[in-house]
Amino acid sequence: MSSEILRVIQSIPSCERCERLRAWCRDVAANPPKRHIGERYWAKPVPPLGDPDAEFLIVGLAPAANGANRTGRMFTGDRSGDWLFRALHKAGVCSQPESIDINDSLLLTNALIVATCHCAPPDNKPTIEEIRNCSVWLKAVIHAKKWRGILCLGGIAWTEAHRALNAKAPKFAHGVISMDGNTKLVASYHPSQQNTFTGRLTEPMLDEAIQTWLTG
Repeated sequence: MSSEILRVIQSIPSCERCERLRAWCRDVAANPPKRHIGERYWAKPVPPLGDPDAEFLIVGLAPAANGANRTGRMFTGDRSGDWLFRALHKAGVCSQPESIDINDSLLLTNALIVATCHCAPPDNKPTIEEIRNCSVWLKAVIHAKKWRGILCLGGIAWTEAHRALNAKAPKFAHGVISMDGNTKLVASYHPSQQNTFTGRLTEPMLDEAIQTWLTG
């Protein structure tokens, strides 16, 4: 088992590198929307999710304010997670097609999910400085082992994964592939509502990106 990945998982929740983000996460928890009033929010940096011994890595953007910032688990409790875990379940690396609560039975097999920013940012837009502050965690995970595949959800994840590898990122577009040694990096549009509601990202497109990530 990767001791470095376990260290990251255990250390991230106590990170205080970004004052703006820590304040925002706590403020969201103190003033939730009506649908979440009375729920206890995690309101801390959200650690990676999945198998520390995995060969396949997913890099996302950041927790959603009322998603993972509430539940304490990556992509859990929001529409993006509905899309991602449904696709991962179809691909055979997730035990169930939805992720609603941190105490459900969801398990990832041979896959790990990290983020470029582990705190929920206002408007889902971390600053460059905040991404750089959090890059210490992404670099630690990426350099902890030789990954067979890295699936990058969105342009920021694509850029930052290559930056962590000290590699030049090809121009981002859905389905683009690059290689760093024996590691395949696959680009996908992020399964955010902005992309899924508009049809920019469809279920077949996400399924195909995941199959490309897991094969070859």
